[in-house]
Amino acid sequence: MSDAHSPWLGPRAHGEPCGRALLKAEPEHFQVTEILDIELSGQGEHLWLLIEKRDLNTEDVARQLARVAGVKLKDVSYSGIKDKRAITSQWFSLQLPGKADPDFSPLWNDQLRCLASNRHSRKLQRGAHRANRFVIRLTELQADTARLDERLQRIAEQGVPNYFGPQRFGRDGSNIQQARHWVERGALPPARGTRSRLLSSARSLLFNQVLAQRVADGSWNRILPGDCLAFTDSRSHFTAERLSAEDQRFAQLDIHVTGPLWGAGEAPVTAGVVQLEQQQAASEPQLCQWLESAGLEQQRRILRLPISGLTWHYPAADCIEIEFTLPTGCFATAVLHELVLLDDEPGGGLESET
Repeated sequence: MSDAHSPWLGPRAHGEPCGRALLKAEPEHFQVTEILDIELSGQGEHLWLLIEKRDLNTEDVARQLARVAGVKLKDVSYSGIKDKRAITSQWFSLQLPGKADPDFSPLWNDQLRCLASNRHSRKLQRGAHRANRFVIRLTELQADTARLDERLQRIAEQGVPNYFGPQRFGRDGSNIQQARHWVERGALPPARGTRSRLLSSARSLLFNQVLAQRVADGSWNRILPGDCLAFTDSRSHFTAERLSAEDQRFAQLDIHVTGPLWGAGEAPVTAGVVQLEQQQAASEPQLCQWLESAGLEQQRRILRLPISGLTWHYPAADCIEIEFTLPTGCFATAVLHELVLLDDEPGGGLESET
């Protein structure tokens, strides 16, 4: 048995794991629900479907919808990629100008069903949902429950490092291996989907390296001179100097320190922070240059992940069920990393992100 996350997730911020457990013994043990704050108009050429899938890839569901609807795959949109070995509820949209709603009934079975449908004037954009609600059951739990309870309370109050999860890097790091292959060739994959996936994985690796350094030195949840800050749900950022000493929003986990999503342009950090980030970039010069040459621009991502609505209980002595909500683009594995060593069920690994 080995910790499934150690190659890609950096140091833990809250101490050594409280024990170990099995992740995803059954798809029902990992449930994800998208939280969408978009009011659908009921009219328009786009059909929106809220679909529950079990043990299926998001892309596979999109292909099935396109086939039955008689449209091209590019006409099917979704907000986020969800794990395969799980039960997930997520939105899809299909562009159907001048067409009636297709009959999708041949698709519905124990693995796939429609929970809601409505028309809208616009298609569903990537990252459009506000958050994801998780219900995760860990089995074969071997842990001191009193210590685990204390850890859970602590991360509810302080958050966790906002690492990209191991699923971002592909099984056994295959995405990073492929990215390095293209870096060596000095080229980009011609297929748009592959290109996007590998660029994203490379960016995520560099971000995790910077975050790991700040966890190691204890500054992932402290503001340093020269830092750049952002609100939890905002893509804009501002300098730490603009935050007044009386502002309590950093302490309340509404505002956070940020780290780099690498690309061309000048980073918005100064002083010792820019030195730290440049030092990490210098360890991967070819990867950084590859990202810049791809036309990506510098962006920022919060280093601290706040956890909303965290609750837990023990259905059995060797089992814990945890519920919580995370912002879009953040990983449940970053939360679990701070709790226990995790073992994946054979064949039930983390294929995709949530």
